Formats: sequence, C-alpha cells, structure tokens
Amino acid sequence: MDIEVSTGDLFDQAADTVVVYAPTGRRQPAGATAVADRRVGGAIKRAQDKGLFTGTAGHVLEYPAPGRGRLKRIVVVETGDKIAEATAQQVRAMAGNLSRTLRGMDAGHVVLAAPNSVATSLSPEDAARAVAEGFVLGLYRFDKHHTRAADKPKGAVTGLTILASSARQRAATERGAHLGKVMAEATNLARDLGNEAANRMTPTDVAEEAQRVAAENGLECQIIERAEAERLGMGSYLSVSNGSIEPPKFIVLRYHGASRRGNYVALVGKGITFDTGGISIKPAGGMEAMKWDMCGAASVIGAIQAIAQLKPNLNVMAIAPCTENMPSGSATKPGDVVYAMDGQSIEVINTDAEGRLVLADGLAYAKSEGATTLIDVATLTGAMSVALGNVRVGIFSNNDRLWNQLDAASGPTGEKYWRMPIDDEYNRQIKSDIADIKNTGGRPAGSITAAKFLHAFAGDTAWAHIDIAGVMNVTSDRGEWTKGASGIPVRTLVQYVLNRGG
Repeated sequence: MDIEVSTGDLFDQAADTVVVYAPTGRRQPAGATAVADRRVGGAIKRAQDKGLFTGTAGHVLEYPAPGRGRLKRIVVVETGDKIAEATAQQVRAMAGNLSRTLRGMDAGHVVLAAPNSVATSLSPEDAARAVAEGFVLGLYRFDKHHTRAADKPKGAVTGLTILASSARQRAATERGAHLGKVMAEATNLARDLGNEAANRMTPTDVAEEAQRVAAENGLECQIIERAEAERLGMGSYLSVSNGSIEPPKFIVLRYHGASRRGNYVALVGKGITFDTGGISIKPAGGMEAMKWDMCGAASVIGAIQAIAQLKPNLNVMAIAPCTENMPSGSATKPGDVVYAMDGQSIEVINTDAEGRLVLADGLAYAKSEGATTLIDVATLTGAMSVALGNVRVGIFSNNDRLWNQLDAASGPTGEKYWRMPIDDEYNRQIKSDIADIKNTGGRPAGSITAAKFLHAFAGDTAWAHIDIAGVMNVTSDRGEWTKGASGIPVRTLVQYVLNRGG
C-alpha cells in the first residue's frame, strides 16, 4: 500500500474517503472535523446532539460526500476522552482497527487528517509512524491459498495520505510515515514466511526468499549447504536435519553500514520449518502449528530487510539455520552425542529440544565471523508461554547494557519484554555425565535452562536470547495485530539497530 504525506486543505486531496476525528467530550466540531461538518451541512454536529456518538474510541460514523467529484464518503472516528495524552501504541492500535473498518467500507484511497492534531502528546513524526504502522500491520492478511472470493475481503484500502498539520511539520511527518511503513512491511514479511504452509516454506524456500530479499535490498547472501556445514563442524545444527529428506540451509545475510567490516551485530533466528519433535515426537493435536517454529528465522530476515532500507551506520549479520526436525531411521536419537562448531560436545537428551541445537552453531558461526553482539530469536520453549503468557516476551542476557538497549528499543514499537534470570546455579541442570552439556534440564525452569544452554555458546560476548514461543502467533484481529504469525520482534530488532547506528 502506498503511503503519502501532504499538506493543505483536507478536501483538496485526491481521495475516495476522508477521515476526521471526534474526541469524546468536545461539544463543537473543531479543526478538520469542523470543515467536514460544513461539507455535510452540519450533520456531524446534529449526530453529536442526538447522542449518536458513543464515546467509545474507534467507533465511526459514515457520511456520503456531497457533490459529484471523486470523494465518496467522509468518515468520523471517535478517539476517546484521553486522545490528547495518547501513546504511540494507542494510536497504532486505533489505526489498525480503523484500517479494517475502512476496508469493510471499500474505502479506496484514504486521506487522514493530521493525527498529531488530536494526539497532541506525540510529535508529528511519532504520530505519523504509529498511523503508518497501524494501517500496514492492521490490513495484513494471509489468504493466498483461498480460492473462493467469499473467503477474501470484499473491500480494499488502496492507498493512504496522511495530512501534516502544517508545511513546517511535513518533513517530520514524512520521516515518521516512511519509518512506519518500512517497519510494518518488514514485520509483514516475517508474518508471510511464518504463515506459509510447511510444505511451501521448506529450508530451500526460506533460502530462496532470503536471496530475493538480498537482491532487492543490496545485501550479501550466503547459503551454507550441508557439505560446507560439515566441513565447518556444525554437528549440532546438522544433527537436527538427520531425519529429514529436505536439505538443510544455513542462511547468512550481511548488511555493511559502517566504514570497516567486522564488529557485526548478529541476529540469529531459529529456523525449524517444521518440528515434529523428531524421535521424541510431539502429540498429534495442534502439531500443525509447528510450521511457526521458524518464526525466529523469519524475524531476522524481516529485520535485516528493514535495516537495509533504513541504512544505519552499523554492520549487521542475520543468520537463519534452517532445517526440518523429522523422525526417521536416520534421525538423531535420544542419548546421542554431537559436537558443535566451537568444539563443545552435547548429549541430546530430547530431540524435541532441537531449536537450541541449531542456535548453538548459529551463535558459534557468528562469533567466528567477527560478531561482537549476539541476539538470538527463537520459538524455543513452551515454558515461556506458561511463565509470561501471550503478553510479554522473555529476554535473557549476560549483558546489562544490551538488555537496557533492547528495553529502550521496545518502547516505540509497543512490543513488551521482560528480563528473565540466568543464574549460574541453573547450569547444574544441564550438566551431562558423558558430554560437556546436555540439551535439556527437565521441566523445572525449562526456559531458563534452555537459555543457559545457549549462554554456553555465547560465552562472554554480549548476548541476548529472545524467546518468542508465547507470542509467535495471534488468535484474533485486534489493533495492529492480525490472526496468524505476529512478526514479533522485528520492529524492536530494527529499532535497536537504528538506535545504535544512527
């Protein structure tokens, strides 16, 4: 969807639908809403007088536009009684809900009155960013496999023009709208990769998507095939692929924004394109959701797309070790010992604790390539959803500064995080009798022991582990969220890199 910024009279814009605001408690239409009220002969004020405005944020009233021009309708959206103090997240959620309401009207090209004219606590840039993100995220649907028209939306929002409050504020509004669009499109890329069926998003398909992203955005792309992974000693990663006929693909994307190469921020995403659990097979009920077990890989690919478009002064590497985890006669067995790229030996207690095995070699590879900051993203443990539900994301880190930077980066995105402990005492649970480490410590503190396993491969390098198992998918449309893969934490990763790279 094209997003533009304009100035001048709201009704001089080329549009099918004009949207204005009605803050709760305001007795007279003001600003753009007053102009709209005059256009419809005072109908907005009469609706207020007759109690047709509910006071509920997001409620809309639709009026046919007068005259014979292109403009078809004027939409008045109620903004609630605290819109002047609204946060970016509240505006983003309102925009997401509004976008779907407008789609239901077949709104076509929409012109939106300046959002910071009512959300006065926000700068023009922040308000425009929130609106752009809300619209692009809120309109997202994964319906490519629906063959019947009845299963697809009947209407459309074909474009969006955000009006700046003044010519002086236009540049800031444009910056915000551009940033929001780039962030949201990168999130939607991650959603697309995650939502696709596992037979259509194999490791080979993910690699092809990564190559497309690289070609379109000026990134370096390297696909490490099985033979090269064997030469590099990636026995931990490859052990997960042993049961599948699908070839594993270890994907590396590089963005160079600094004058010298090296000193990478490495974003490492778990890429299990389908997880049966392997020999430690999962129950059948709900196993179809395991197509989402590659959402970590999808997130880092989406993030580096946005990073390449926004061009921060920083070197970033996105690593996506991709494979299926399948049971077969050649699959890794519980009790097997494998060796990671950095030489550490691992006793595989449970083949369904496979994500940490692929991430171990992802982290080791990143360090060997000069990464000085490691951030891994994974749908790693069901225990994380038990601990934090589907509201917050758990972050484990060995570095206070890195945690603080990620926490600060999450503020503008509306994604919520919580720091979890990684005390050394938890190492006792993953101490193996026959190898350096074992891949599970049992049910107690399952998310923590999984993080401690990864900590062993990060070592002293600044590292954060983001466990998105509880938030990998959304069950219904609400605000900027739509049913299916969530795309968390793409925007926080990008914001973190922007904050560091300027």
